[in-house]
Amino acid sequence: MREIVLKGLTFVPYIDAKTIGQAVKKLGERLRDDFKDRDPLFVCIMNGSFMFASELMYAIDEDFEVAFARYSSYQGTKSTFELKEVMPVTQSLEGRVVVIVEDLIDTGFTMYNLQKHFYSLGAKEVHIAAMLSKPEALKCDIHTDYVAMEIENKFILGHGLDYDDYGRMFRDIYQLKD
Repeated sequence: MREIVLKGLTFVPYIDAKTIGQAVKKLGERLRDDFKDRDPLFVCIMNGSFMFASELMYAIDEDFEVAFARYSSYQGTKSTFELKEVMPVTQSLEGRVVVIVEDLIDTGFTMYNLQKHFYSLGAKEVHIAAMLSKPEALKCDIHTDYVAMEIENKFILGHGLDYDDYGRMFRDIYQLKD
């Protein structure tokens, strides 16, 4: 892994793809066991979760339904604390067990609001599965049911995570250099 520079900011190696893959595999097995015979709908939050969601679905290796939605609450390296619906879920959530698939729980703002929103759309249960969580950064009262890895409160990119839409395609995760 090497240092990378994006838009004038330097990022250093943080978590390699192999470590991420192992954590996601364990999480997928747990989700498969916990939701077997419950007909869950996995809602992958784009764009950031696309790599994690793909790996997670392979690790689950079960015939569950998958949907996609897109919401935005970030600009640059900071949360705007305004949730914008870019692409809503098209499947009905009425009476469903929903698992939100998210790349990173940071402030918790997006998941807090999405969980409330999905319940308002009729979901019976709404669970959260995240690749990464920053417990120190939480600003909302949100419980993440399934987390592959907890990390420190640093700005990161790679493995689906971005900085102003760049850096998502790196296999490894990099953190902003101090």
